[in-house]
Amino acid sequence: MINISESATDKIKELLASEESSNLFLRLGVKAGGCSGFSYGMGFDDDQKADDKVFDIHGLKVVVDDDSSKYLYGVEIDYTDAGMGGGFSINNPNAVASCGCGSSFKVKDEEGLVEKCDDKVEA
Repeated sequence: MINISESATDKIKELLASEESSNLFLRLGVKAGGCSGFSYGMGFDDDQKADDKVFDIHGLKVVVDDDSSKYLYGVEIDYTDAGMGGGFSINNPNAVASCGCGSSFKVKDEEGLVEKCDDKVEA
């Protein structure tokens, strides 16, 4: 199960309403890569595959590809509107570590996939 707060759902619906197509839904996923092994993907899509998992969360259609579903089970997505510090946040109970950037994570069974972090800041 995926949990999306009402504030995040409201923001996503607001963003969807500004799109030209009315057939769009929220697609969540993960892909190998990032500083900690996996990175999150979250965006609008209109192409649903036969093996996608489909959820209705607060009236929002959310689609997750079958491969990503095991990494996103129990994930919590929230949205805070706090000026420059606001935005979407993801709390993933499957993650055993995450990078300082917060957009990538590592899970216990996939620890061998970790790449070197490229988030170095030059002075």
